[in-house]
Amino acid sequence: MNALPLSSPDLAPACVVLDTNVVLDLLVFNDPRSCGLHRALQTGRLQALATAAMFDELADVLSRPFLNRWMVDPKAVLEQAHALCRQVEAPAVGADGVPRCTDPDDQIFIDLAWCWPARWLFSRDRALLDLARPASRRSLGVLTPAVWSALAASGGTAT
Repeated sequence: MNALPLSSPDLAPACVVLDTNVVLDLLVFNDPRSCGLHRALQTGRLQALATAAMFDELADVLSRPFLNRWMVDPKAVLEQAHALCRQVEAPAVGADGVPRCTDPDDQIFIDLAWCWPARWLFSRDRALLDLARPASRRSLGVLTPAVWSALAASGGTAT
């Protein structure tokens, strides 16, 4: 399989998919392991894609009590997420060849990344990360923001 560069100034931005926890890391928790990814999204080196269902899930998570200690303004975070991600139509359910996620709630992320196709699916969720091998057959990288950032910082490539 060919390795693709993490970025190239002469190419259109690579499309990526962010699971809900990664969006929270970027927009709520300011996780330092996600700084490189956040910068790449803000500067247009990467283009995040999301569906209406993904925004709905984010809204649901933002309404949960565990976020109270972070003093989160759910409306503001949703606005930031809409500004960061390009909303696209959800792919057909059960599209050919899409790896099945053991967590049905996470299937929407692999479906979109597979069917778009995206270059990377960013997650810290084990159920999605376990799909890295089957996704690689389609040149889709399933990895954490920290791994991607380390590769980008070293000038490496993701396969």
